[in-house]
Amino acid sequence: MNNTNTKILIIVTAILLTLNLYTFIVAYPETYTLTPGISTGGDILAKDFSAYYMAAWRLWNNPSHIFTFGALGGGEPIILPHPEAYKYLPSFLLIVSPLLTLDYQQALWTFDIIQFMLLPLMAYLLYKLLENKHIAVTVAVFTIALLLPFPTAHWGLSASYYWQWGEGQAKVFQIFLLLLSFYFGSRNKPYLSGVAFAFGFFDPRFGLLAIPLYVMYNRRNLKAAVASAVGTLALPNLMLLYPGLGSGFISMVFGSGITTPLYYYSFIPLLTLLSLIVVNFKALVAAFDYKGVLAGFTGATDPKK
Repeated sequence: MNNTNTKILIIVTAILLTLNLYTFIVAYPETYTLTPGISTGGDILAKDFSAYYMAAWRLWNNPSHIFTFGALGGGEPIILPHPEAYKYLPSFLLIVSPLLTLDYQQALWTFDIIQFMLLPLMAYLLYKLLENKHIAVTVAVFTIALLLPFPTAHWGLSASYYWQWGEGQAKVFQIFLLLLSFYFGSRNKPYLSGVAFAFGFFDPRFGLLAIPLYVMYNRRNLKAAVASAVGTLALPNLMLLYPGLGSGFISMVFGSGITTPLYYYSFIPLLTLLSLIVVNFKALVAAFDYKGVLAGFTGATDPKK
């Protein structure tokens, strides 16, 4: 990518981040307000972050009930009206756990701020992943990933990002980890790529969608990438063998898990991944060619041969 295009992308990124910051500020009061949120049921709900915070607390104090809905008492943090249900893999709780040193509201805001600070890093990762694409294509993908504009009267310039920040959701963190995985794969670092991918798999819906891109970016050393991802995914989730934890996970998956709709914030990882799939369609087809997959597992230098 030439210097002119690089300068254009720097300006575009600055504009997108500024507009997202505006949405972040607009969403600030939402983090303190007990409202139905984006639920259609009309019930007053705690923020989605309450699910992560309470599940992380239970991981260290009452692991059998990580996937139990509602408050259980017994010294748990008090979150009104009740904490939301936890619906991710338990490995994600290892990432959230350091936030337990803060009270709930401070932890929510810290989580939001950390994720906002990841946006410039996401821009850099996308820049490196799309450096051989046309500038117009790159700008389009940047716009989807860093703002996903959908202006509304009360939700700032992006409904997706308004609820991402307002609910303390984790979708920015997830897409950052998946992009980081693709970046490491494109730099022929399959083991690091596998670690990032495994931790970014905590919401399996988007982890599964990302698999074709993971294969494509790691096609030069697919065997190592798969081994790293599977091993890293399995190790922290062995806690599912703990009595009550595994059965709670299965009940969640076949209960509320499979019926969870795609809320506004879910479109951040969904459309970012789909946009990368579209712009890399030819490379994806080549990566899934039989000879290409075989070469990736045998360590051939050119998977297309």
